[in-house]
Amino acid sequence: MKNFVAMFFLAFILVACGKETLPKPIPYLKLQYPEPAYQKIESNCPYSFEISNLANINFTNNCSATVEYPHLKATIYITYRPINNNLDEILKEVEKLTFEHTIKADAINAMPYENFENKVFGKLYNIEGNVATNIQFRATDSVNHVLSGALYFYTRPNYDSIVPAVKYVEKDIIHIIETLKWKKQQ
Repeated sequence: MKNFVAMFFLAFILVACGKETLPKPIPYLKLQYPEPAYQKIESNCPYSFEISNLANINFTNNCSATVEYPHLKATIYITYRPINNNLDEILKEVEKLTFEHTIKADAINAMPYENFENKVFGKLYNIEGNVATNIQFRATDSVNHVLSGALYFYTRPNYDSIVPAVKYVEKDIIHIIETLKWKKQQ
């Protein structure tokens, strides 16, 4: 009887150990950001647009601005430049800043924007990779105004980690461009 119990116990162990254990799948962090509501920003500057209610805006004397996202530790730096027969020069300067990222960028994708009714013509650059700024944009009326901007995070650039936040702020930047209106020249 002892042999039978020992054989049964041995057979049980061999059968029980026969199954392969599979590793658990790698979990991914799911970040959920609040749905923004937008508010129109008015200032003494020659333009207006809407920003997220989750952001704070500060204007400088020369009508440049910072749009800060405290909960994301990110800021959109917006630069305003009036055109004085130098549109090509300004646009080349803006593109030069964008394409300086080609050394570290994995890809630079450009998305053009045209709104003939509001005379807003622009381009949004999505820069993939471990670069200082993953989104840059420019908008102009081609006659009087140029607005350019860049998104910065207060962290070391690690694209894989910040891509959800980049995509979240990208929607707000697109909304800024889509709601941009130039004020009439006095």
